[in-house]
Amino acid sequence: MRIALFIARRIAYAIGLLLAVAILNFTLIHLAPGDVVETIVGEMGGASAETIASLRKTYGLDKGFLEQLFIYVSRVATGDLGVSTYFNRPVLGLVADRMFATVLLVFSALASAVVLGTFLGVTAARRPSSWLGAFVTIVALFGFSAPVFWSGLLLLLLFASVWPILPASGMYDIASGATGFAYVLDVAHHLVLPAGTLAIIYLALYSRLARASMIEVLGSDYVRTARAKGLSENKVVFKHALRNAILPVVTIAGLQFSGMLAGAVLVETVFTWPGMGLLAFEAILRRDTQLILGILLLSALLVIVGNLLTDLAYRLIDPRIRTDG
Repeated sequence: MRIALFIARRIAYAIGLLLAVAILNFTLIHLAPGDVVETIVGEMGGASAETIASLRKTYGLDKGFLEQLFIYVSRVATGDLGVSTYFNRPVLGLVADRMFATVLLVFSALASAVVLGTFLGVTAARRPSSWLGAFVTIVALFGFSAPVFWSGLLLLLLFASVWPILPASGMYDIASGATGFAYVLDVAHHLVLPAGTLAIIYLALYSRLARASMIEVLGSDYVRTARAKGLSENKVVFKHALRNAILPVVTIAGLQFSGMLAGAVLVETVFTWPGMGLLAFEAILRRDTQLILGILLLSALLVIVGNLLTDLAYRLIDPRIRTDG
């Protein structure tokens, strides 16, 4: 019952937050120089004043800002995100077609970074003066220093050109016509490079964070008590210490979800991954205002859902945390 009330409160909060995001996004895009009509006229090589006026009326740009904002918010409240001016398709359906690819990429990268980073951090914390501790530090420095697009190009050059064992672009091999489990394997094969690129920088963060947190927890009184009772070292570390040490990692993972969505734009562009990031890049180039607004709004929704899942994961990991706090 308490979890249900917590989720209901978060949904109400999410609705208000999405409304604020919609208003802010529309305002910022309205303040930006240029509009979709100027883009269309530029591609046409020019147009008469009557044609420009007709286009502005078609796209509702002949109205005042507040009237345009009211019309947009009213449509969004009914689930209508408008029609893409370039693709000539409803924005909601267009983004929904790409959302699965982005969610798959981001969650694969996030899960890989959290699991592997936590494992490296915990292992390094158990032997802080060993070579593994130095290795984790070097990986962290590399991950923090390397821009995501540079890492992507480097991995692309290494594993798709010099040592061609992984596909360079796309989400699956269209020519293969694979179905069922073969299709899943094909998608996983194409996912390795983009997900690995996106996970590198966060792997460094989680490994250092898990190492520092585990070192602190291993020095606490209840861990010394568990060892004094004769429990094995693996049981002390993974059953008693890890549940507390992993809480900062879960917190940062939830906060970094929005950063991963932003990084997905670059990764999807480098690897031609057919997700929301690549679609956003195309929409920005073509000044497709309705599509940009739809992508931003649905990206905000994904971030809100990610934060909700983080809060629920907190309850599963540490029962002492109560949602009414």
